[in-house]
Amino acid sequence: MPSRIINNEDDLFDFMVLAKNLAKPFTVEWQLGRDRSHEQNRLQFLWAREAAEQRGDMTADEVRCEWKLVHGVPILREESAEFREIYDAAIKPLPYAQKLIAMRFIPVTSEMKVPQMVRYLDTIERECAEQGIRLTSPDPDLNTYHARYRQQRAA
Repeated sequence: MPSRIINNEDDLFDFMVLAKNLAKPFTVEWQLGRDRSHEQNRLQFLWAREAAEQRGDMTADEVRCEWKLVHGVPILREESAEFREIYDAAIKPLPYAQKLIAMRFIPVTSEMKVPQMVRYLDTIERECAEQGIRLTSPDPDLNTYHARYRQQRAA
């Protein structure tokens, strides 16, 4: 199904022009928010590099795999019966070291929507602060974006 993210007035105008020119009838569906953002993805990779450099015992890829397993998997298991069923059957029985290797190939964060990714990044940021790992602060616009999702979750 075609989709379009509306971030601002220009996007809305372009969508209205498109809708005006589509063959009628057609159906419109929408949801508030959007899929996880490129900014969230970039931040996750930046933080993994920073954590790896400061820890000194893992590569950035290994840090990301650990985060996916320890923080991402529980979020998806909680919110997706399908993910939980597949994970529990195929990955959960494996020893921890094999689970970490599997995280290189199992989509976890790429399956997350924005609110899930906000939870994931917040958890990582909190964990790193507790471990004395300094992470780059997110862009102020991204912080504002995340705050909107945190408020929705608290409501």
